[in-house]
Amino acid sequence: MFADIVKISVKAGDGGNGAVSFHREKYVAAGGPDGGDGGKGGDVVFLADDNLSTLIDFRYKKKYAAENGNKGEQNRRTGKSAPDVVIKVPRGTLVRDSETGRLIADISGDEPVIIAHGGKGGKGNMNFATARRQTPRFAKPGFPGEKIDLSLELKLLADVGLAGFPNVGKSSLISAVSAAKPEIANYHFTTLTPVLGVIKVDEKSFVMADIPGLIEGASSGAGLGHSFLRHVERCRLIVHVVDVSGIEGRCPKEDFRKINYELEQFSKELSELPQIVAANKSDIAAEEQIEDFRKFIATEFGESHPFFVISAATKKGTAELINHIAAVLDDLPPVKLYEAEPVSLEELERKNSEKRVFAVSKLDEGYFEVKAEWLAPILSMVDMDDYESLQYFQRVLRSSGIIDALEEAGVRDNDTVCVLDFEFEFIG
Repeated sequence: MFADIVKISVKAGDGGNGAVSFHREKYVAAGGPDGGDGGKGGDVVFLADDNLSTLIDFRYKKKYAAENGNKGEQNRRTGKSAPDVVIKVPRGTLVRDSETGRLIADISGDEPVIIAHGGKGGKGNMNFATARRQTPRFAKPGFPGEKIDLSLELKLLADVGLAGFPNVGKSSLISAVSAAKPEIANYHFTTLTPVLGVIKVDEKSFVMADIPGLIEGASSGAGLGHSFLRHVERCRLIVHVVDVSGIEGRCPKEDFRKINYELEQFSKELSELPQIVAANKSDIAAEEQIEDFRKFIATEFGESHPFFVISAATKKGTAELINHIAAVLDDLPPVKLYEAEPVSLEELERKNSEKRVFAVSKLDEGYFEVKAEWLAPILSMVDMDDYESLQYFQRVLRSSGIIDALEEAGVRDNDTVCVLDFEFEFIG
């Protein structure tokens, strides 16, 4: 089974809690606080794996979670950080936030990509000793790891995409010019999954994809085309394969127009890709049929659509076609990669508007803590040295009711307020 769209949930590990501890050693009086910080929670990391070609494994396992960091220890020892969870996906997988549709990452390179960050460890009581507070009997809990519902979408990485109606010889062509061995038979929809073939020309090589199921109405969901058209989007070049013999009673000219129409309806950008025409099954076509189709292409498109007469079954003309493709690819941009979309403050605020749960507590005289998991991504984007950014953060605290709750808890001017890992002096 070929699976190219799935939904999963990932949860990074929480940071370990800070420790409350006081130094105890013979002959050392008043050793002071020595509780260490908690360890970092594990990240959720995605990594491209060329041995995978489908997302089928994610149909059966939907939830992935990293371990939490260990709590801090005495003698100022930091707790052990948790290992990362590495999720391997096929190269070319797009990772999106399933709630907003925002693109988080394009897993097309060799470097691992952190999708969900583990929480930082909480601070131990060694961090809270001051001249006023010499024996702090509290520590900070670890920060929660990110939890995200993801949508994974596979868009194959191929230099060349084969377009054309079923049974025109796309599978035969890719089998003739590469080591790929797709299923080939004389009936429609023999190919039910995209097939990739690596083609070598001298010292160069490129990847060709046989995209199945293109028929009239594919861009609207007819047949299999709607499911697989997305795999052509990354291609640098399209080879349009046409059955020039018309042996099945179809008109090559009409077939050519209909496939181009479907490509244009699915994606304007896709329809504007360079295109090479491969008139296949020439071994069973009359010379008049080939010349009539050649004139049609020349009249409609001029020199913008190079024309090759081939027979995938006998390999006639395939070497010339492949050499021309390799030469054209030298002048084209690399395979399309998608840029991750940054999250906006407005999106964060909207996403968390109904989840603004928080707790205010007084940990010591003049020291208050605010627990609010939803503030973590907002706080990470706020520049405290920028006046407008700081004003935005203050508006969030006010609109969410945190300021009111602090005042009810007895906060006074110049008291210290800790929001997650950010401390500031309260000014009413």
